[in-house]
Amino acid sequence: MDRHPPATTTVTRTRGARRAGRTPWLYLAPALVVLGGLLVYPVYQLGLISALEYTQAQVSGGKPASFRGLGNYTTLFSDDQFWSVLLATVVFAAACVLCTLAVGCALAVLLTRVRAVPRLALMLAALGAWATPAVTGSTVWLFLFDPDFGPVNRLLGLGDHSWTYGRYSAFLLVLLEVVWCSFPFVMVTVYAGIRAVPAEVLEAAALDGASQWRIWRSVLAPMLRPILAVVTIQSVIWDFKVFTQIYVMTNGGGIAGQNLVLNVYAYQKAFASSEYSLGSAIGVVTLLILLAVTLGYLRLLRRQGEEL
Repeated sequence: MDRHPPATTTVTRTRGARRAGRTPWLYLAPALVVLGGLLVYPVYQLGLISALEYTQAQVSGGKPASFRGLGNYTTLFSDDQFWSVLLATVVFAAACVLCTLAVGCALAVLLTRVRAVPRLALMLAALGAWATPAVTGSTVWLFLFDPDFGPVNRLLGLGDHSWTYGRYSAFLLVLLEVVWCSFPFVMVTVYAGIRAVPAEVLEAAALDGASQWRIWRSVLAPMLRPILAVVTIQSVIWDFKVFTQIYVMTNGGGIAGQNLVLNVYAYQKAFASSEYSLGSAIGVVTLLILLAVTLGYLRLLRRQGEEL
């Protein structure tokens, strides 16, 4: 008896599998077209301007734009200020990401331990911080730490201490505001992931005598690793390209540019100095750094056996 299926059956199955494989892409096609228009074309224009000599003279039509190739990048990489700003951006973004994840995950665990009313109050307070516009939140934090009228200095007995005068205190103030408006996303996402973990697993760990920290480190964190990957990547992208908080709270980058980050630095080059090509080159460098960090992190997770 022939155990092999007829050739026509095999061909039909193959065509059905191909058709089934194309179906998800057909559903995604409208969204991909929109994303292509909103993302691909602006990135193309950004890269194009970064390769041109494009200043106020070219914008006003006084001179034609000339092709420079990698000349703008050579100028940028030979500028010591660029490397100083890049280092400050990396350190600041890393601190923001770590603090945001720590606060968000801690509060997510707390939500599973409190009753309904405190949980609802904490949720509403966090979502209120998340929904607050960045300009509004930055202005409120500036008032709280104002040397003349702010309540923080009075409570701490610091007198007329200016938080935005020193480089590190200004970065600390901005970090607090960034964490305040960013942790709700981490908290809500991780809390949803914790609620999806079977209660029997957590009860078994508690019966074995595991502390809350041990349960999080050995049980919850490994099970929530895909969710933590998403919130980490989102936090890296958001915190690496912080602009509004730095610009508003340090008045455009601090005294003598001591609190500049890449986005504010690009804004100053493009609009304050009318060097649009250099500003675009900084934008391209920022985009490449974020792509490298994201792909590297995803590759690390895949090596550890995680399916994302």
